[in-house]
Amino acid sequence: MSANLSRTAQTRKTVIETEHGVVAAQHRLAAQAGANVLRAGGDAVDAAVATSFAIGVLEPWMSGPAGGGALMLWRADEGRAEALNYGMRAPAALDVADYPLSGSGVAGDLFPWQEVEGNRNLQGATAVAVPGVVDGMGRMHDRYGRMPWADLLAPATAFAREGLLVDWYAALVIASATRELAKDPDAAELFLEDGTWPRISGWTALADQRLDQTRMADSLDQLARHGARAFYDGDLGAALAADMQDKGGSLSHDDLRTYRAEFSEPLSFDYRDARFHVAPGLTAGPTFRQSLDAMARTGFGPEPDATSFCATTDALFAAYDDRLETMGDTGETEAQSGCTTHFSVVDRDGNMVSQTQTLLSIFGARVVSPSTGFLMNNGIMWFDPVQGRPNSLGPGKRCLMNVCPILGERGDTRFAFGASGGRKIVSAMVQMASFVADFGMDAEAAFHHPRIDVSGGQTVVADDTLPTAVIDALSARHPVVTTRRSPFPYAFACPAGVMRQGRINTGCTEIMSPWGDAICEDPDR
Repeated sequence: MSANLSRTAQTRKTVIETEHGVVAAQHRLAAQAGANVLRAGGDAVDAAVATSFAIGVLEPWMSGPAGGGALMLWRADEGRAEALNYGMRAPAALDVADYPLSGSGVAGDLFPWQEVEGNRNLQGATAVAVPGVVDGMGRMHDRYGRMPWADLLAPATAFAREGLLVDWYAALVIASATRELAKDPDAAELFLEDGTWPRISGWTALADQRLDQTRMADSLDQLARHGARAFYDGDLGAALAADMQDKGGSLSHDDLRTYRAEFSEPLSFDYRDARFHVAPGLTAGPTFRQSLDAMARTGFGPEPDATSFCATTDALFAAYDDRLETMGDTGETEAQSGCTTHFSVVDRDGNMVSQTQTLLSIFGARVVSPSTGFLMNNGIMWFDPVQGRPNSLGPGKRCLMNVCPILGERGDTRFAFGASGGRKIVSAMVQMASFVADFGMDAEAAFHHPRIDVSGGQTVVADDTLPTAVIDALSARHPVVTTRRSPFPYAFACPAGVMRQGRINTGCTEIMSPWGDAICEDPDR
């Protein structure tokens, strides 16, 4: 898989230490927007709101206002963790008869579901679920925000007015989905040039073209002036729903009006001498806990080795199988409950936010709402199209998400980690949590250490820079494919996180991410 890649290149990211706040995000400018909020006196929550909207403009194929997700909050003054679920749900008028199986086997996207005729659950307005990001941000700001809501949306609006710069990485991402984007005229108008991917002038040329995100800027301006519920209750929500119905979807204005993000107690548990807080319900939090519970039965040495990686692999296989077989919205659970983006924030007071938001697939449903300029999610893909199972598709049901934002603590070290990468997220979070809890790694070591991926199926994907003894031990138990981390595509999840040791804050993002960075609120760092 990695035969063409250099065997001598080394990639590292600098991890600074500071008593000031830090924002780690998968786009540098989004992290900078959050850091600027911290410098202006904002709380970690204020910075998270600003980062959320900014990254939806700057990395629009991963997340945005028309997406969903979950986050974890740490309130330092209270010593308390809290979860906020703003996941998507199926529209109330969805008819499962509109999603007949094709009989062609497994669909080849993010989940091992049976293929639906025309991929109606993957692409187009029929794949769109009720979005939750904007209500989630509004509720979090109402409870904990210090700065005016409009000030926090101002950076995102400015970025949208300017338009996303199409550099080599943006062009590559757009090119990977050109065929699907071309099927929706509004998506094609936003992302493509004459029906194909944006053309870079030459392989030595500097990027000088931008996406026209004017309609998105206008919509963000409405949200800034009228508040988060304008996305759901007002003219903006009405236009969004009408656009989706005009394109054949079932999303209605009533679906938006009745949507509410929900705070809840976290799923908190001990692992060896560490403690974790994760999102409960229909997230990957329970799978994360199940994996660590299994790993706790094996004693680990002072460094990651064949024993620890084999124990991690076995735990992930068992936990993931259980997840797909037993988890879902059966209609009897409590009301609480890809392609994705994750960012983490720590402020100078020690408050933390670990936040994951997503459109699910890359470019979501590959459908743009022409009235609002928002790229829509394809959250319906989260459901199993086969009826009679815990996570089977149904009207009004909440989606079973892969998101796994975590808060961890060990001694005087506290950390907020998370990742993008669909089914790969849990593997990454389990390993990175173990790196800190079992081996005492700091942020720099945890983010640079090679990992494996176990995300369903029977095969282990292993970073080929792992020691030979580790790969040999894994190969003796499971089929193993080796590869190397690269900027595109990601063979492993793409993490971002912050850490606080005493009063010193640090942060890092996936070392191969060409856009990701951790930014300090101190402009001199």
